Amino acid sequence: MAVTLKDVAELAGVSSSAVSRTFTEGASVSEKVRLKVMEASAVLGYSPNALASSLTTGRTKLIGVVSDNFHNPIFLEVFDMITKGLQERGLRPLLVNLSDEVDPANSVRMLRQYSVDGVIVASSTLPVSFAEAFQSAGVPVVHLFGRHSVQPKVHTVGIDNFAAGQMAAQTLIARDYDTIGFMGGPETATSTQDRYAGFLSELRAHPNVAHRVTYAKAYSFAAGRAEMLRLIAAGPAQAYFCGDDVLSIGALSAAETAGLSVPNQIGFIGLNDMEMAQWENINLTTIHNPIKQVVASSVELVVAMLLDPTQRPKAVLFPSIVVERGTLRPLHS
Repeated sequence: MAVTLKDVAELAGVSSSAVSRTFTEGASVSEKVRLKVMEASAVLGYSPNALASSLTTGRTKLIGVVSDNFHNPIFLEVFDMITKGLQERGLRPLLVNLSDEVDPANSVRMLRQYSVDGVIVASSTLPVSFAEAFQSAGVPVVHLFGRHSVQPKVHTVGIDNFAAGQMAAQTLIARDYDTIGFMGGPETATSTQDRYAGFLSELRAHPNVAHRVTYAKAYSFAAGRAEMLRLIAAGPAQAYFCGDDVLSIGALSAAETAGLSVPNQIGFIGLNDMEMAQWENINLTTIHNPIKQVVASSVELVVAMLLDPTQRPKAVLFPSIVVERGTLRPLHS
C-alpha cells in the first residue's frame, strides 16, 4: 500500500498541511517541523507526488532538453551531464528529439503540452529561431552551443567558433602544409559557418597556402567517412580541419580504407575533444571544447532564470585550446 501524506503527518506528529508546506517550494515552515517531516518521510520511504505538487505551486520542475544531434556520440556525454546537473538541483529533464522538426512554433507547442518550466536547446545546428521562439512564448530558455552574439536575444553558452576556426588554421599552417582543407558539418549550421569564417580569416594572411572547403551532410561518422572517401578519390589536401571530432573519426576511417598513412600522407585536426578522440587507435589531434564547464553554466543559467525570469540575455564564452596527439605531422624545430 502506498505511503500517503497523512501517514507522514501522523508519524511526524504534525498536521497534513505542515507536511504539504514542507514539500512546497517557498512555503513557510519552521526548521523544527521540516526536520520532523523529512525524518518521517525517510523512515516511510515517502516522496511527494510531482503532479500534485505542480498543481499547488504552478511549477512542474520539468526542463525540456531539446536537440537535433542524437546521432552524434558527443551528445551522449552532453545529455548525461545536463540530466545529472538538473536532477542535482531538484529539476526533472525531459529529452526531446527535434531531428525532423523545421518549424519552431511546433516545438513550442510540444513543450507547452508538458508544461515545462524552462528549456535548454542543446544544438549547434538548430537555427537560433528555435531558442527565440521559446523566449517569445515566455518560456525561460538557454541555447547551449548556440551562435555567439554581442547582443544575444536569448542566453547563449558555448565556445567562440570563429576563434576555433582561426586556431585550427594556425595549427595547420605552423606545420608547413602547402594545401589544407576545411571539412565542415552541414553548410546551414551556424557552427560550421563560424568555424569556416575563422579558418578563412587566418588563411587570408597566408596567400601562399592553398585551401579547399567542403561540407559533410551531417555531424556524423558516416557523413565524415563518405565525404572524405570522395575527397581522396578526387585528390585530397595534405591536411584537414574537420569541424567536429566525429567527422574527423569518419575521415580517419576513410584514410585507412584508402591506404593513406596518418599523419605521414594526410593529416587531421578535429574539434570537441570527445572521449573517443583519446582512444589509442584514434589518437586525434583536436581543439578542446570545455563541455563540462559549458553544460554546468547552461544549467546554472536555467536555474537563475527560474528564480528571476526578467534577467537580460547574455552570452557566455569559454576558451578553447589545441590538444596535440598523433594525427598531424610534428612541428619543425
